[in-house]
Amino acid sequence: MSDFQYVARAAGGKQVTGVLSAGTEQEALSQLAGKALFPLRLHLAPAAVAQRKVRTRRVRPKHLAIAYSQLSDLLRSGVPLLRSLELLERKAGQSSLKAVLEVVRQDVAEGTRLGEAMRKHPKVFNDLAVSMVRAGEEGAFLEDVLKRIADFTDHQEMLKSRVVGAMVYPAFLVVMGTAVVTAMLTFFVPKFTPIFERMSQKGSLPAATTWLLWLSETLQQYGLILLLVGGGLGAYLWRLAQTDAGRLWFDKARLRIVGAGPIFRNFAISRFCRILGTLLKNGVPILESLRIAKDATGNKVLAAAISNAADNVSTGKSLADPLSQCGEFPAEIVEMIAVGEEANNLEQVLIDVADTLERQTNRTLDMFVRMLEPIMLTVMAGIVLFVVVALLLPILQSSTVF
Repeated sequence: MSDFQYVARAAGGKQVTGVLSAGTEQEALSQLAGKALFPLRLHLAPAAVAQRKVRTRRVRPKHLAIAYSQLSDLLRSGVPLLRSLELLERKAGQSSLKAVLEVVRQDVAEGTRLGEAMRKHPKVFNDLAVSMVRAGEEGAFLEDVLKRIADFTDHQEMLKSRVVGAMVYPAFLVVMGTAVVTAMLTFFVPKFTPIFERMSQKGSLPAATTWLLWLSETLQQYGLILLLVGGGLGAYLWRLAQTDAGRLWFDKARLRIVGAGPIFRNFAISRFCRILGTLLKNGVPILESLRIAKDATGNKVLAAAISNAADNVSTGKSLADPLSQCGEFPAEIVEMIAVGEEANNLEQVLIDVADTLERQTNRTLDMFVRMLEPIMLTVMAGIVLFVVVALLLPILQSSTVF
């Protein structure tokens, strides 16, 4: 038995609240009907929710994709949802996924819809998956939606792996370059300090050498403090990124990064177009599709622009006009969407746009990474050259004098 909090309206129109005990949500609704109460809101009491919560780590996307695909195949084969969840729970190899599926199955057995049961585990099921499942339940095409989510999850994981793999070497260069320069400034440069003291007293020490010695001395004296300040600043920025205002600021900055900004933007727009086209193809109304698809961008700025576009669409305007006015979507993408609306083939056009954008962005990403590597090597070489020249200049100057 679980405790349910309810807000209901009595026969005379008076609104009443209370708590009742029931085995399932359906039983709770039956009890309210027996008391001649019309339920307005009904949910588990906080204590009951705490008992049902499960402490889990994040489930890897590849395991989720397999689970979505298997659940889709089971439902398509005619296996009831509850039995399908039981089979998935039994076959789940990862303990975190197994624990979550157990709680989801229990919620569904008590009368909760699958989308609502998934929504209780935001660390495992993101907003996009929950929204699409709820749309699939309402439109009676749940198995198709689950297959789409599986394909989308696989596709996103592939893109993520591609981006991470492309950035491994540049990141390695940054880490090793920083370590080498720090070691030179901390341990190598100080050995030359006694040699340059006499020239420093005479005021004949080159400016580059003076700057180098000052930087070396600063790192020796305040290196640990600077490291702690950097760590604290990183922790603060990470916590700031968890808030809505911080996430909006970071997403806006990400779109403005020179070189990388268009890559982030195009990947986000391609995700939006693919999900929106898929939902429209499955018969979901455009306003509901826009509400779901905006979460696929993964960017607060673009999501806000799409939300404003949805408001304009609800007044009878086309989708292309508000997207064009927001200034966040490239003109050629807006033109293709406008053509799709005119031809009454918007869903296929959106999927084609997503495919085209991904191909173009992948080529841009490859070129960006190829350019990034020599740029970083040049920067590292320039820093090392500055250190060497700053150390050699006093020696050359001394030999010239003598």
